Amino acid sequence: MKKVDKILLSVITFVTLFGLLMVYDASSVRAFIDFQGDKYHFLRDQGMWVLLGFVSLVVFSYFDYHKLHFLALPLLLAAIISLILVFLPGIGAGAKGAYRWIDLYFFTFQPAEMVKLSLAIYLAAWFSNKEKGRLLSFTLLVGAVLLLILLEPDLGTASIILFEAIIIYFLSGGKVKSFIIAFPVLALLWFALIKVEPYRASRLTNFLNVNNSFEGIDYHLKQILIALGSGGVWGLGIGNSRQKYGYLPESMTDTIFPIIAEEIGFIGASIVILLFIIIIWRGFYIAMNAKDKFGRLLGAGIISFIGIQIVINLGASTLLFPLTGVPLPFISYGGSALIVDMASIGILLNISKQMKKK
Repeated sequence: MKKVDKILLSVITFVTLFGLLMVYDASSVRAFIDFQGDKYHFLRDQGMWVLLGFVSLVVFSYFDYHKLHFLALPLLLAAIISLILVFLPGIGAGAKGAYRWIDLYFFTFQPAEMVKLSLAIYLAAWFSNKEKGRLLSFTLLVGAVLLLILLEPDLGTASIILFEAIIIYFLSGGKVKSFIIAFPVLALLWFALIKVEPYRASRLTNFLNVNNSFEGIDYHLKQILIALGSGGVWGLGIGNSRQKYGYLPESMTDTIFPIIAEEIGFIGASIVILLFIIIIWRGFYIAMNAKDKFGRLLGAGIISFIGIQIVINLGASTLLFPLTGVPLPFISYGGSALIVDMASIGILLNISKQMKKK
């Protein structure tokens, strides 16, 4: 077997360790207040998840990805069952009106993260073989998964999974006219889902008013703009963020990028974005050069959900998109997403070992 893709492995390692630094930086003030002076609380949690993430990366980089073809259905069923379990009292755990986690007592797990990877594996295995008239079956399967995620509710994750599924279907030979017909329907449905939830409608309204008046937008967006503007070209320096002192909500999770931009400036933030572009480029390069159709579809599915999540988070963190509550891969605080993403990168590295060409 050939060596792994060193560029992807190097960039992922750097970005993940940089993320560990930024999680500590962005969370130290909150940890000091919430945990009686223990400013390292969130750092210890994230450090454990980073370690488990690298373990999963190594394991899957040595695990022959072809074996995942036979595990596709059990993995998908396990993911769907876990989505249902979040709604059961005593098992599911909620926060801020959302039920997205399973409480395992010693840690909580977010099943929607598992769905991203298991659905990519299942669709890649399914679409590796030619089959006529599978659009209806595909629509019903993806629709059922999305419905469970929307009930949590989690529109951001549902959007990522929808685009991931569409990309895999298209790359497997799906007809373009199917997407042309479906696009306006999906756009209307997406808009309706925003309007029926007051907090989503409020986010969209504030996003549309950003350019009209600074005073007219909500607190969260103002603090993002202040963070981005305060960083200037070179930044305030690592550890010198002002917004982390309770001003910017979700500063270590969904909106950690404005803290990064505040501390390392436009130049540093641009380098971080460039590193993410390299990750996406290497992912698609590996996928397109996989030696079989299953590897191509699986690799494309993995880098699609990672890449789409990166774009959505960075777009929301720079006010190009409405706020969605989607974390930044490999950097934001959180265990479920990081471990699944690192395992996914491990699969990509295993595919790179067996590519047709280097």
